[in-house]
Amino acid sequence: MERASQTSRAVYPGTFDPVTYGHIDIIKRAHLLFDEVIVACAENAEKATLFTLEERIAMLREATEGIAGVSVEPFYGLVVDFVRTKKINVMIRGLRMISDFEYEFQMALTNRRLDDTIETIFMMPSEQYSFLSSKLIKEAAGLGATGLVSFIPAFVEERLQRKLHRR
Repeated sequence: MERASQTSRAVYPGTFDPVTYGHIDIIKRAHLLFDEVIVACAENAEKATLFTLEERIAMLREATEGIAGVSVEPFYGLVVDFVRTKKINVMIRGLRMISDFEYEFQMALTNRRLDDTIETIFMMPSEQYSFLSSKLIKEAAGLGATGLVSFIPAFVEERLQRKLHRR
């Protein structure tokens, strides 16, 4: 196994549909450990997203604005290919509840089999965000919930309400 370069770098991949405070918390925590964090926003044809890739990237960039060392980029296809092209050997994955573990563990082992030079690090969000998911937020907003700013930034809620209710 090769040692990482002097500047520590990591990739935090996901769909971020939409970005939540749980995602932002993981980004900030990862940045405490790594000099550079690339938030990799996935275009996944098999996952029907509410927001386009461009919209998700724009929200991520706005949400991480002012965090030096954090950048947002799109990726297509296998995440290990994206990580490899960036010459990075660490991938961050968030774990909220025990229910996330089985899926994330399977994905980490598959990624390791695809490229054993890339390590996956699991990070837990702060307790107040441990139950939070983009899917839950979309469902709540779709059923008419408002005032979601304790879960997502206000600009994200505005775009979510507009998208769901065509306001």
